Amino acid sequence: MQLKTNNLKSTIKTIVVLFVIGVLGSNLNAQEIIPDEVDTAKKQVDSTQNGRKKVDGVAAVIGDFVVLDSDIDKEYIQLQARGVSIRDITRCQLFGKLLEDKLYAHHAIQDSIQVNELEIRSNIEQQISAFLEQKGGSMQEILDFYNKDSEQALREEMFEINKNAKLAGDMQRKIIEDVEVTPEEVREYFNSIPKDERPVFGTELKVAQIVVIPEVTEEAKQAVIDRLREFKADVQENGASFTTKAVFYSDDTAARSKGGAYTLNRKRPQMVKEFRDVAFSLQEGEISEPFETDFGYHIILLEKIRGQEYDIRHILLRPEITDDAITAAQEEITKVRERIVAGDLTFADAAREFSDEEETKFEGGQLINPYTQDSSMELTKMDPELYGQIQDLKDNEISLVLRDQDRINPIKFKILTVTDRIDEHEADFARDYLKIKNLALQDKQFKEIAKWQEEKIFDTYVKINDDYKSCEFNNNWLKNEKQ
Repeated sequence: MQLKTNNLKSTIKTIVVLFVIGVLGSNLNAQEIIPDEVDTAKKQVDSTQNGRKKVDGVAAVIGDFVVLDSDIDKEYIQLQARGVSIRDITRCQLFGKLLEDKLYAHHAIQDSIQVNELEIRSNIEQQISAFLEQKGGSMQEILDFYNKDSEQALREEMFEINKNAKLAGDMQRKIIEDVEVTPEEVREYFNSIPKDERPVFGTELKVAQIVVIPEVTEEAKQAVIDRLREFKADVQENGASFTTKAVFYSDDTAARSKGGAYTLNRKRPQMVKEFRDVAFSLQEGEISEPFETDFGYHIILLEKIRGQEYDIRHILLRPEITDDAITAAQEEITKVRERIVAGDLTFADAAREFSDEEETKFEGGQLINPYTQDSSMELTKMDPELYGQIQDLKDNEISLVLRDQDRINPIKFKILTVTDRIDEHEADFARDYLKIKNLALQDKQFKEIAKWQEEKIFDTYVKINDDYKSCEFNNNWLKNEKQ
């Protein structure tokens, strides 16, 4: 979304920074500085010919956490590892981010927020795997990048980084979990924006599609059910490894590399209902019978129950789609397209009659924007693949038949059309209500975060090293002077 004024740009930018990068915070009170002699006592030093050289030192103390000079260096490394340009990010900004992270993490612990260590270690494995893929499979390159002598040291550091990030994120979510906006608050927010400073929304499109999915034969379904039963029998009767079978045979690519492992929480739905119902019905060590979800057929091994959390492994198999089924699906959607182009059917009626996509067919094939939950999608924010498929379509023109896939269907065919086009325009309360509501909610969440920070910084033990007192913080981490 393009914004017309610096004020609104600043508001949204600050919100994004707060929740995504966390570089800066709000205006708060107080000031407390670590005396030089205390700081010097805590610093590690290295003797050189030219005198004493500082290797690492305490930059700040926040509650139970210490921020070292080297932690700021690590933040730069983390940003670079994620492909973020660090050219315009100052050391003071990263220091401010660390202060906020430690404040959140400290109070997450005080509030007894728990993190799943198994999930954190699983995330680390995914991060290392992704990095290895980028770097051509060399662990040594990762160790060199992170300045680590061993893989164990790397994993320990990544664990602490990920754990604290999870604590901080969970604390932020807890702060704003009950924040909502009423229609009147949305109206007040919109009316508070001067008319010449109202946001300008970019070109938006409404897109509809018809999807035809190749049918799976009963024989193909039975074949995977029988295979899963064979896996279960081999594990139970012959002592075969469930984990190994998941690595070699499962069609769940996200979990395959970790042996099909997931951690489910009864209070936080993660998988589809059918999957959760089976998993939560098992005893430790038990393997389920094969069962079906939209993704295919599964068996689940329940490894351990830890309160509300269930550590499971699963194997997913998808029935084979025959060439005849693929050809039949393609021919069906081609005929549907021909009838729409000939004027025998409207696109919306054809979607209701022939589309296999339950989420859209009863709305005439109309796609929903996942961010705003309405049917308008900003051109500049549209999924790149979808944009490529519709960018040359005129209004109400029908695309050619496209072969596609998604998380559930490895093969599907679709046709698309642009049902409406809204050119770049100044925000209109009625037309753009959902977008304005989202801005109003973000603004209210930002204020709630700022209020929380002000209270917690004042109540939390905070010491800032003299070396960093010249940083221009938006949060007033220095605890003596009223602002």
